[in-house]
Amino acid sequence: MTTAGAPAREDRRESGRPWALLLVLCGTIFLEGSDVAMLAVAVPTIRADLGLTTGTTAWVMSGYVLGYAGFTLLGGRTADLRGRRRTFLTWLGVFLVFSVLGGFATDGWTLILARFVTGVAAAFMTPAALSIITTSYPAGPGRDKALLVFAGVGAGGFSLGLVIGGLLTELGWRWVFFAPAFFAGALLLAATGLLPAEARPEPAQRGYDLAGAAVAATAMLLLAFGIVRLEHRGEGIGLTLGALAAGLALVVTFIAIERRATAPLVRLGIFRKAAMVRADVGAALFLGAFFGFQFIVTLYLQELRGWSSLQTAIALIVMGCDAVLAPTLTPRLVRRYGNGRVIFGGFLLAIVAYGLFLPVGMDWPYAAMFPSLVIAGTAFALAYGPLTIAATDSVAEEEQGLAGGLLYTCTQFGSAVGISAVTAVYGIAAAGADGSPGTVLDAYRTALVVPVVMVLLGAAVSAWGLRAAGPADGAPAESAAVRAAAGKNPA
Repeated sequence: MTTAGAPAREDRRESGRPWALLLVLCGTIFLEGSDVAMLAVAVPTIRADLGLTTGTTAWVMSGYVLGYAGFTLLGGRTADLRGRRRTFLTWLGVFLVFSVLGGFATDGWTLILARFVTGVAAAFMTPAALSIITTSYPAGPGRDKALLVFAGVGAGGFSLGLVIGGLLTELGWRWVFFAPAFFAGALLLAATGLLPAEARPEPAQRGYDLAGAAVAATAMLLLAFGIVRLEHRGEGIGLTLGALAAGLALVVTFIAIERRATAPLVRLGIFRKAAMVRADVGAALFLGAFFGFQFIVTLYLQELRGWSSLQTAIALIVMGCDAVLAPTLTPRLVRRYGNGRVIFGGFLLAIVAYGLFLPVGMDWPYAAMFPSLVIAGTAFALAYGPLTIAATDSVAEEEQGLAGGLLYTCTQFGSAVGISAVTAVYGIAAAGADGSPGTVLDAYRTALVVPVVMVLLGAAVSAWGLRAAGPADGAPAESAAVRAAAGKNPA
């Protein structure tokens, strides 16, 4: 009986391994999302404790965005060329080390350095995690569900991170850095045993486009820097415009380099995949609107209504309903209606959610805000996971890291644009006003138009995708999976 039972136990272990692996990878995206949210809650306390200036405080937040947005493209391609397992484990370790450094920081510049390198680490490990999923699960409903769970956990990490950050800040702001470090350590130990071993890249794949990598990273850094500086409106406008112009010039240079490179960092032909490009643009618009909306709502609750950071975090936690809906409701909708229709439905719900908040009043009860918040979370559950699937579904296995890098580059830039745009519009609307609560509220209402416009544009992009979709794109996911299986086994 012992001999007969051993294979059965081994089979159970093997059948559970893919989901254990997914749990670790989801832990990584939860870590990334919650880390950002926790710091956002803790920044006022950090500023007061270390005596930081307003400019230094802003760069503590922006440093992460610069590192993430600047290196995501390079990080994704590195996973393809140097190995997904090695890239993931190495940069998860870097994330751990610099989280600890942030916890021991005694001045602003140490914090900025820690956040920048932590952002760079996320730029390498997150696309690697995504490409591990897309190459570990065969195409079909199983992979789709894994991607939906991964995307939902990431968004849930941000929402729960607001509450966790509020609680940890009560204990001491340094725990906002130490807690992610402990979590990263646990993930690193688990991942070492679970991540599948990889063969060494073929000699043809080992070439590395160093010139393209350097130009791409510099271009992304300059563009991210310029976008973040848009929040300052007219202050230092020359520097802002100069950074954006230099970044765009380097993008043109990068394209020229890639055309001539024997082993390009980015194969330009990948942009002929219309479904992938639509998904990347849609994700940028959706994330920009989502985080821009959340940012303005946070300001409204804390600065105008006088709510504490913990009260605000608890109020916004309902937006984290996507962590539950993404792995449960969304897969069923995708199987029944297809990816494109579910994405379009998510954009329509987002339009409703943000539109309902436009007439926000001075003393709105929470019950009046609740519909917008819960619909926004539901919209995220419907749109973001399927956008992730669409951004990687038509891409060859050897370019899955690149596809992930492109997706996360777009989402980071979209998030930066959304927050910068609402901040700039709010500043313009409030300029010259008397600063009374009424004029501040009017400025918030004006800024809330930005996320509405972004999701309207996103809905148009996704609707164009439905119009352009062929049978494979428009059909439900189960039918596509059946066709794929038939192709693999013609008999």
